[in-house]
Amino acid sequence: MCGITGWVDFGRDLGGERSAIEAMTLTMANRGPDAGGVWCSGHAAIGHRRLSVIDLEGGQQPMLAGTGDSDDVVLTYSGEVYNFTELRSELGTLGHEFRTRSDTEVVLRAYLQWGADCVARLNGMFAFGIWDGRRQELLLARDRLGVKPLYYAPLPDGVLFGSEPKAILAHPDFRAEIDAEGLAELFGQAGTGTPGHGVYRGMSQVRPGTFVRVGRFGVRTSPYWTLEAREHTDDLATAASKVRELLADIVHRQTVADVPQCSLLSGGLDSSVVSALAADSLMRRDRAKLATYSVDFVGSADAFTPDQFRPSHDEPFARAAAEHMDSRHNTVMLSAEDLVEAQWAPLAAHDLPTMGDMWVSMYLLSREIRQHSTVALSGESADEVFGGYAWYHVPALLAAPTFPWAAGGSWAPLLTPSVRSAIRLDEYAADRYAQAVAEVPRLAGESPEDRRIREVLYLGLTRWLPLLLDRKDRLSMACGLEVRVPFTDHRLVEYVWNVPWAMKEAGGAEKGLLRAAATGLLPENLRTRRKSIYPGAADQAYGRAIDAQLRDLLRQPRAPLFDLIDRERLTEAYARDPRLPGFMAIQPSITAPTGFLLDINRWLERSGVTIR
Repeated sequence: MCGITGWVDFGRDLGGERSAIEAMTLTMANRGPDAGGVWCSGHAAIGHRRLSVIDLEGGQQPMLAGTGDSDDVVLTYSGEVYNFTELRSELGTLGHEFRTRSDTEVVLRAYLQWGADCVARLNGMFAFGIWDGRRQELLLARDRLGVKPLYYAPLPDGVLFGSEPKAILAHPDFRAEIDAEGLAELFGQAGTGTPGHGVYRGMSQVRPGTFVRVGRFGVRTSPYWTLEAREHTDDLATAASKVRELLADIVHRQTVADVPQCSLLSGGLDSSVVSALAADSLMRRDRAKLATYSVDFVGSADAFTPDQFRPSHDEPFARAAAEHMDSRHNTVMLSAEDLVEAQWAPLAAHDLPTMGDMWVSMYLLSREIRQHSTVALSGESADEVFGGYAWYHVPALLAAPTFPWAAGGSWAPLLTPSVRSAIRLDEYAADRYAQAVAEVPRLAGESPEDRRIREVLYLGLTRWLPLLLDRKDRLSMACGLEVRVPFTDHRLVEYVWNVPWAMKEAGGAEKGLLRAAATGLLPENLRTRRKSIYPGAADQAYGRAIDAQLRDLLRQPRAPLFDLIDRERLTEAYARDPRLPGFMAIQPSITAPTGFLLDINRWLERSGVTIR
């Protein structure tokens, strides 16, 4: 896992622009703490920071195929390709010779053999840029589900790109500006917003399953993968067996590394399935025990009160799961002081405001794990693939004529009149929702109920999941930790996507198909445990600290936040209820809305961004 960046400009010679590409590359140091390098020639400058995971001695980047002149093909690559061994063998039969054992060289050689079509052959999480000096063309590509981020900003004669916005923001010719559309994305409730939108003015993301070509012709975008609606013919037993077989193969491939690795284990169904399969894989292949990690909070055992989102306390289940699979389990215990101390770390990692203590605790968990492991497996994305969220099961949310996770929440009432008029937030969200629904692949003959479920599952995979994958990537990579996400393997996603809803919730339980697939893998109390969302801080001291910060901010009428948020309306809303219910539809913790506003203020103070 690494950080990539680059600059292509057909209007100038970049051979003398080394300082600019070095500055861009340096912003990626946390993503790649082990090594770094840049390459400059003619109209292209390429940078790379490396986190060494496979072939520690080889695999240095930027990686070249050529003689060091303008005809070089140069790769900067982030991620892991899990089928690189098979591709390496195939390329060997086609005459390619390899100097390293790395998957990086396999990606480069695959491009030399198949051009842009190589992307469809890769199984993994990846983002890369390839400068082809022979064609004077740049290829940017991103994995099918968008596990690894990739941003770009077109220039009059080329493009800037990077794993994170900060790489592009470091270029002297790019201005950090947010216009009305960017503000609508920032305050919107559609997950990370519109696919491909970079929030900053002039910045875009490479959409998942897409590659972007940049040449003298300009910038061209082409999808290489999309979900397709197909009739499902397997019965439940066959489907459960197929899911189990796919997951076993996926996890086995994803436990390949030349560095210490572990698994995140909350004691929920998803992480327990991944961890159990990983423990079995490591024991069979390496005769090694899996290390597992959970997060908990000081005082949570005594203060825990069940509710609809957290019906049970994670830690006892995490320990039971670890005992069952005989893993070396570790609990990362966090205090309110820890959270306050690291409060602004997620903002620095994301380059944009985040949503409170869940982001902070995930960063702290990643930081602690990185002291012992370089790679971690996660159960993230199972809810989107198998349909585990409440909005798949609550009729009112399912029927809402908007993104179901956005129903009932909007920042529009708190915006200043001028901002509210400029961005028309609710209209913007309605337009984006209509755009998303229009993309959904259809299956002839589906009932209205199945048609709607297919729509909401598609929205979850393409609009909600990006928020979670981006959060996982940024917070872990800020600590130099690579997190692999087995449930995003496109083979599994394609198969389960077309399984009828009645089979997905077999037995009347959320993720019933996954539970069926886990039969015999987990003890029954884990296999049947109800979903409980990521834990929040139990110690009220953290909430009090955040509230004190907002009260102090409300006493500062010239604070940057109030260029966007109406101070009087916020004061009134806060006086009614400090949790600010109703303004943020998804409130993963009681401090999420408050933390978001504090993040916006600090971001405006420290980032140098201009609101246009």
